[in-house]
Order: sequence, then structure tokens, then C-alpha cells
Amino acid sequence: MTITYKVQGYNLTTTNLTTVLTINTSSVAIIKEISVANDTNGAKDVDYFFRDFSDSVVYKFYHTKVPANSHDNAVHNALVLEAGDSLKFQADTANAISGQISYALLNRSQENG
Repeated sequence: MTITYKVQGYNLTTTNLTTVLTINTSSVAIIKEISVANDTNGAKDVDYFFRDFSDSVVYKFYHTKVPANSHDNAVHNALVLEAGDSLKFQADTANAISGQISYALLNRSQENG
């Protein structure tokens, strides 16, 4: 098993539900942080979802109203994503929300059994 520490940036350029990270089918991920920044002069609503690949269902795990010129963290502990899972975010305003996802990617492609 190989562990790689990664960071993935995102920018929500639309108000549609947007896939920002997908874990490949030979890995799992431990999400340490999902930072969100609002650089506008008004509060913005943001919803956070994960898609469970094993049952093709999308689950909301966090909602926040990010104050103007402020930031938040959508993970207050750890979030585990299994093989094929993905993160999807949605903001009420386009081009207002951006951030980063910090995670450990555990590649299991070299495992026996």
C-alpha cells in the first residue's frame, strides 16, 4: 500500500452541483480538511455532498453560510472516502466560493488478496 498526501483546489464557477474530487477504484482517501473561502462582500450558502460509489447515492454531509470575506472548514474530524466515491459541492452564487481539499490517498493496487 502506498500513501500519498495530496491537495486539490476547487472553484465553484456555477450554482450547479459540481464534482470536485473523485477517488479512483484502487484507492481510498482520508480527508483531513475541506477549506472554503468567500472573498465577496455578502454571505454565501454552500452545501457539501459525497457520492457513495457502492450504492450510487449522494449524501449531504455539511451545510454552511460562509460570511462575507471569510472562510470555514467543512471537515471537523476526518472524512473517509472509499474506492470510487466522490465529493460534490454546490454554492448559491457562482464564482464566489473556492478552497482546497487536503487528504491522504491510500493506493491499494499493489495489495495481495
